[in-house]
Amino acid sequence: MALIDTAPAPLSRGLHRTLWVLQAFLGVFMIVASAGPKLVGEATAVQIFEDMGAAPWFRYFIGLVELAGGIGLLVPRLAGPAAVGLALLMIGAAITQAFILHGGALVLTPVILFALFVFIAWGRRASLTPLIRR
Repeated sequence: MALIDTAPAPLSRGLHRTLWVLQAFLGVFMIVASAGPKLVGEATAVQIFEDMGAAPWFRYFIGLVELAGGIGLLVPRLAGPAAVGLALLMIGAAITQAFILHGGALVLTPVILFALFVFIAWGRRASLTPLIRR
C-alpha cells in the first residue's frame, strides 16, 4: 500500500514571519521567565511547587522541560516538536492551576499559551511529518 504524499502547502511569507516572531517571543519567555525561576530556586517558584506538595526534583524537571522547549522553539527543525511538547505541558499546567492550586483566573495563562503553542505546531507541521511517519 503506497502512502499518499500529504506534505503541507508552503507557508505564506506573512505567516512564516508571524510564526518566527511568536516563536522568538515565546522561546525567550519560556527560557527566562518560566524555566529560569524554577531552575535558580526563585522563592515564588519554590513556594508554588511546595503548595502543590511536589518534591524539589519535580520543579527542576519542569524547569528543564520548559528550557528545552524554549530552546527548541528557536531552532527551525525543532520548532514544531517543541511546540507540541510545550502545548502538552500547558495542559498539565492548566489542570494543576485549576484543581490543585485553585488559581481561578490564573488558569488563563496556560490556556492562552496552549493555544499559541498549538498555532505554532500547526504552522510548523512540516517538521512534524517525518516524526509522525516513523
